[in-house]
Amino acid sequence: MIERGLRERKKADTRAALADAALRLAAERGWEHVTVEAIAGAADVSYRTFFNHFSSKEEALLEPGGPDQPRLSTRLRAQPADREPLTALRTAIREDLAAASADPEQLRTRMTVFTSTPALLPRLLETIATDERDLALAVAERTGQDVDADLGPALVGAVVSAALRVSLMRWHAQGGATPLTDLADEALDTLVAGLPSAVPSH
Repeated sequence: MIERGLRERKKADTRAALADAALRLAAERGWEHVTVEAIAGAADVSYRTFFNHFSSKEEALLEPGGPDQPRLSTRLRAQPADREPLTALRTAIREDLAAASADPEQLRTRMTVFTSTPALLPRLLETIATDERDLALAVAERTGQDVDADLGPALVGAVVSAALRVSLMRWHAQGGATPLTDLADEALDTLVAGLPSAVPSH
């Protein structure tokens, strides 16, 4: 058991080193000039080892934690079953964003790379769509609804996904001056209150 734990920790450390290298090189060289070979070399591992952890350089950048990386849907499923759905969702969101912004400098660098690299957009949208669908499924499980037949789960997934994207972009534009969790709370409060409150009347 101890040996297995050490192997898993070493695997996680190598994956983190590769993800960090991918981000650092993207910031230094521009994403189009980053290769798998360069990422592996910067992490001091072999080209083959890279593919033991990631399927592509895009995955190393967009999903640094790999397939086992905790997602918002995972955090929602971990909330107590008797917790009110909206409270459970907001708690899961705060946990997710707190983890994402634990290293603000790294998150700012990541956002800078994303916003300055149009070539990443298709893969980024694919990742967002997957996360949105997973969140809708988690909402459906918690509320006893059908994710495809009922409006609620898919709408919550889409709206929350949009709110988090807007919050991240505002956080980045402000240079991280306001905690990301506070910006997300503001966005969610606006949604709960009703969208007209976000658009001042003239």
